[in-house]
Amino acid sequence: MQILEAILNRRSIRRFSVFKKVEKNKIELLLKAAMSAPSAGNSQPWAFVVIDDESTLREVPSIHPYGAMFSQAPLGIAVCADPSKEKHKGYWPQDCAAAVQNILLATQDLGLEAVWCGLYPNENAERQIKELLKIPENIHAFALVAIGYSDAKGHSVDRYDAAKVHKNRWDGK
Repeated sequence: MQILEAILNRRSIRRFSVFKKVEKNKIELLLKAAMSAPSAGNSQPWAFVVIDDESTLREVPSIHPYGAMFSQAPLGIAVCADPSKEKHKGYWPQDCAAAVQNILLATQDLGLEAVWCGLYPNENAERQIKELLKIPENIHAFALVAIGYSDAKGHSVDRYDAAKVHKNRWDGK
């Protein structure tokens, strides 16, 4: 799949085949894609919790108000950050967002579907997910990504809006 095709066709899919597990080699490729994301000063402050335990996945909807899809997803990845690894303080959310985006794009190439559920900066959701996944106190739980096989597929939607583009300066002068 070409990268622009993946970008333009990727959509958040919330319906998964409960019976089809994601293969270990595909999970590793998703994590390699995530870890290939750019980061400030190449600090790579991320860490990941791979969630394939059904009972753990089924607990997510009781914590995350938009996490219902985890009750049928065969795989979840928690994208986390260790701020102590940063070279440039305060950039870990951008670094982790790039890692999440790489996961989402890689799912397209691997025949998978996914949806991103943000945690940070929602302190309550982040705290509860950290408790569920036994994430250390000094680590941030940035986001959860539900991943699996699905009959639902993304389709190209033209979201380009020229009114949101400014040239050289906001006022165009």
